[in-house]
Amino acid sequence: MGVRTFATWVGHSVATAGIVVAFAGEGLGADLGVGAAHPAFAQQARSDAPAPVGKSTKPSSDKPASAGTMSATPAPAASAAALSALTSEEGLSAVELLGKRLFEDTNLSEPRGQACASCHEAGKAFTGNAGSKIDAVAAGAPPGVVGNRNVPTAMYARFAPPFSFVEKKDEESGKVEMVPNGGLFLDGRADTLAKQAEGPFLNTREMNNPSKQAVVDKVRAGGYADLMRKVFGEKAFDDVEAAYGNIAVAIAAFESTPRFQPFSSKFDAFLRGEAKLTAVEARGFELFKDPKKGNCLACHVGKEDSKKSEDWLFTDYSYDAFGVPRNRAIPDNAKADFFDKGICDREGLAALAPRGVEIESFCGAFKVPTLRNVAVTAPYMHNGVFKTLREAVDFYATRDTDPKRWYARDAKGRVRKFDDLPKQLHGNINVKEVPYDRKPGERPRLSDREIDAVVKFLETLTDAPYRATAATPERAAR
Repeated sequence: MGVRTFATWVGHSVATAGIVVAFAGEGLGADLGVGAAHPAFAQQARSDAPAPVGKSTKPSSDKPASAGTMSATPAPAASAAALSALTSEEGLSAVELLGKRLFEDTNLSEPRGQACASCHEAGKAFTGNAGSKIDAVAAGAPPGVVGNRNVPTAMYARFAPPFSFVEKKDEESGKVEMVPNGGLFLDGRADTLAKQAEGPFLNTREMNNPSKQAVVDKVRAGGYADLMRKVFGEKAFDDVEAAYGNIAVAIAAFESTPRFQPFSSKFDAFLRGEAKLTAVEARGFELFKDPKKGNCLACHVGKEDSKKSEDWLFTDYSYDAFGVPRNRAIPDNAKADFFDKGICDREGLAALAPRGVEIESFCGAFKVPTLRNVAVTAPYMHNGVFKTLREAVDFYATRDTDPKRWYARDAKGRVRKFDDLPKQLHGNINVKEVPYDRKPGERPRLSDREIDAVVKFLETLTDAPYRATAATPERAAR
């Protein structure tokens, strides 16, 4: 059972959070959580250093918030020049190149046709939905199959600490509680990039392979089998378990290259003193940090006394329940009794929890995502219910002051607030922290103009390859 203090992850250095690609006998395998590094790694050493901003359209009072249905408005893509750089193989080590081949291989699904890159496209900040007709969820390899959660970006994922329970002090009561933190996936079920990479190959809603053996056999029959042997030895395919683990190790090595964490946004340049925020962006940043206004920094953290990009990952890897509207475009949600309860649905969570911790208290909570590149990774929330960034920020500000904007009504015309969780779990939803500490009819913590300013600031978190696609008019400046 892993138990850490809340401060532990804050001091989690880049060297331990990511993959330290300095192969001297232990580096890669140890950091990826797949055992000792292969001797082939000893030769390599590396240091890895859009949304409209106008007022969002209000849903009619008898309908839920817009729910990201058809793919009529695909996510913005990087320019051709930027895409060329993102897909370049120049400078990749052997294991990173192998990882790229695996990441992009559409033969590694059943039926063939889907790759890791199908849902994590380089030109879309490593998000996507594999051509699904439903924006919010990705299509699986089997015809007609889709997922039930929004695809998170693979960018900056290498910095996530392993899953554990950490101490958190309640600001009001002073009580110290043990809460979940870290891990990969929206429910933290993988501790490392390599363990995360193992999952989709066998998931029936994703790449749908029947077994590890099937995946290994496909790689052995592929055009880069010799590269696999070069990296992991002539007997690379002899042991299925080891081969499958090493396939994931290689993918994780590729996902740890700078293209996945370039720290090339305007905000990074601002930290280095190489750029200035506009008046609107600066105002948005202040609102973002202000504990009485946006209070975004409470979960999307950064070290205010640091100018290092690595100290501004814009997530604390915690879990929170926000009670977002139900997305009726997701097929699973057609069943009235189906609810995605987030982390408490995670298999084996009870065995990891400290004694006395009630797993049910986390139902409805999902991992807090990074906000880096958030302006180009629509749709938003775990169920993709919001199509634009402006709409997502607006929801945070007005969920409690004007719930009829966001939630459907029942047969008697009553607003069904928090309609994507069973009523008995509504007590888990965050209603205490700013900006959720409001009641219907009260003034929101953020005005329309302030929401616009926050959005403008969030656009400064877009990395260079995608920056042009994130630009929106500065409505708040008027």
